[in-house]
Amino acid sequence: MEKFGKSQSVTRVEDLRFLTGQGRYVDDVAPDGALFAYVFRSPVAHGVITTIEVADAAAADGVHMVLTNDDLVAAGITQSLFGITVKNRDGSKGASPFRPILAQGKLRYVGEPVAMIVADSLEQAMDAAELIELDYDELPAKMDMAPGGEALHDDVPDNHAFDWGMGDEAKCQAAFDQAAKVVRLEVGDNRVIVNALEPRGCYAEWDGTRLHICFNGQGVWGPKAEFARILNLDTENVRVTMPDVGGGFGMKAPPYPEYYAVGHAAMVLGKPVRWMSGRTEAMLSDHHGRDLVSEAALAFDETNKIIGYRVDTVSNLGAYNSNFGQIMQTLLFSRVLMGTFDVQATYIRSQGYYTNTVYTDAYRGAGRPEANYLLERMMDTAARELGVDVWDLHRINFIPVGKFPYKASTGETYDVGDFTRVLDHAEKFSDRAGFAARKRESEAQGKLRGMGLCYYIESILGDPSENAKIEFNEDGTVTIYVGTQSNGQGHETVYAKFLSDQTGIPFDAIQVVQGDSDRIASGGGTGGSRSVTVQANATLATVAKMVAAFAPFLADKMGVDESDISFDDETFRAPGSNMTPTLLEAAEMARADGRTDLLMHEDRATLPARSFPNGAHVAEVEVDPDTGKTDLVRYTVVDDFGNLVNPLLAEGQVHGGVAQGVGQALMEQTVYDEDGQLLTATFMDYAMPRAADMPFFRFETEPVPSTANPMGMKGCGEAGTVGAMAAATNAVLDALWDRGVRRVDMPLTPSRVWEYLQDAETTG
Repeated sequence: MEKFGKSQSVTRVEDLRFLTGQGRYVDDVAPDGALFAYVFRSPVAHGVITTIEVADAAAADGVHMVLTNDDLVAAGITQSLFGITVKNRDGSKGASPFRPILAQGKLRYVGEPVAMIVADSLEQAMDAAELIELDYDELPAKMDMAPGGEALHDDVPDNHAFDWGMGDEAKCQAAFDQAAKVVRLEVGDNRVIVNALEPRGCYAEWDGTRLHICFNGQGVWGPKAEFARILNLDTENVRVTMPDVGGGFGMKAPPYPEYYAVGHAAMVLGKPVRWMSGRTEAMLSDHHGRDLVSEAALAFDETNKIIGYRVDTVSNLGAYNSNFGQIMQTLLFSRVLMGTFDVQATYIRSQGYYTNTVYTDAYRGAGRPEANYLLERMMDTAARELGVDVWDLHRINFIPVGKFPYKASTGETYDVGDFTRVLDHAEKFSDRAGFAARKRESEAQGKLRGMGLCYYIESILGDPSENAKIEFNEDGTVTIYVGTQSNGQGHETVYAKFLSDQTGIPFDAIQVVQGDSDRIASGGGTGGSRSVTVQANATLATVAKMVAAFAPFLADKMGVDESDISFDDETFRAPGSNMTPTLLEAAEMARADGRTDLLMHEDRATLPARSFPNGAHVAEVEVDPDTGKTDLVRYTVVDDFGNLVNPLLAEGQVHGGVAQGVGQALMEQTVYDEDGQLLTATFMDYAMPRAADMPFFRFETEPVPSTANPMGMKGCGEAGTVGAMAAATNAVLDALWDRGVRRVDMPLTPSRVWEYLQDAETTG
């Protein structure tokens, strides 16, 4: 990586700040004297509002405002919150119901914002909320993913949001008609709650002309436009900032309704207003993830080569079209299907339904975990039904190296890949050959041991364009302004190190600034594993522009022709001159000459294509057949991330992602009752993975540099999750197989595993 980075493991500069309690999160940076907002939420899943009486609450001690939908309408705030809509298979538009900031006419899920109380203290606002009288006629809750039931929205018959399809249905059917063997499987993908370390929050301040909104999201420019649209402001009169953010996972990308209500309150009251979600409040109102069921089928020829793949998915959207919800998830889901396999006939159909639950979101991988989980569960099942080794079944069906670049039937073009090489590395690194001996050792202790494989691929999604701005400061330091937004991934370290590698500017002299719509022209934020790849590409473009700008200035200083000057990533040089100024020295000369135009440089760059990280996850579990308890005892990952800027950070990303995926596979489960009440709204009821639940992760890379960007990079932010769900689940099935269990679904909790074993014993 000579030109594009030295691939060195540098420890994170952020960690000292975070680990010593010096992080500055949204609740730390709210203005002194800001009023406190509290959200009064719907207590029922479905109902028609008859009256909402807030006079007593408004008169309570310390209360400055009680905001309802009627107040917003009176102020001219009547726009629907943004939601994604796609076309149905017949060409018609999918449903796009109106989504208010505060409940309007109806209550559609437990936790929906109904009113916002603003007071001098949080305690006063919470006490005032107890005085609100909300009357409603309760309606039946719609909880199943099927047509019919009580309509959530008058303009959405049967609660059917969309019926979307992709691929060549006729060609796919023809492949199945001629198949030597067809394998079918229904696969559930359970609903999960994000539970970011830092709950959502924001504050707003109004100076009479401009609104400043600060919230803990995943990018500032998209929300800036939405705040302007919803609150009837010119975009230049909106500033959006983000401080340190404690986890996002896609869930924090959308501008939630609370933020608009806080913004409006600040404008009306002329005082700063702050709001922070509590943990149970977050579980009720944050976008959830997953919640879909797929029926999938693989068609094989007589050589065990896949010739067709069909998927029919039903998705639970919750009450509204979320900003990145299951509709987008379905689109992204299709793009990576068959990404490692040489298959030409594919058809995907997805239907979405509204229910009286929190809207679901494409967090934790934006559809890639769902796609890879489904496909790798299918591959495991197919191998068992065909009587072949699942590792060999992958090798038979991988896209051969000589076929790249490869255009899949789903429309994606995969630039490079050597999947067999990566899988071979994983087979050796995981000591697959020693598994039989480890299994015998487990059996001697009364345990069932299983090994599960997942070979995943994901695509780098989101805006392929990004901005970078570099400024030379008077004190000899340099600031780089970036368009992405760290949620804890280590961006401050990786961006500073990358800029240092390209310019020779000392690492500790570089400051990274993010999350301020006033300080950089535009940016795509963080999501879809895009950050490092797109930001590094923009940095390269800005460095090239900066070097070109300095060349004519230095030609005069060095007494040479401009065309003779070169830059070797550390110093400027030219034949015939003994001057070798660094960029910092060149900036000092420019400042001394009054050339302020050379002290700031900005450019925007666009990736020519997506890159496709891929790799193999191998999980081993031990199951106690008497209790159903499953222990993850061994976990190995071999990834192809292309060229790496910082291997240490990449490994950390994988560790966190694996914990997320294993958490869903073995323990996480969101449960609603038949009335739409969330039964898992605390950590007493919702299980999250802890350090004690995870083994030591074994991680290596097998890089095949991407040709889709000049750095040869492939993103890695979500790769851990994408591979972990199927690897862990397949391992449990493998452990239970000898006891007659033939199908398992997440989450594989002790009670569920025990029931699988009991059912298999009963049915014989």
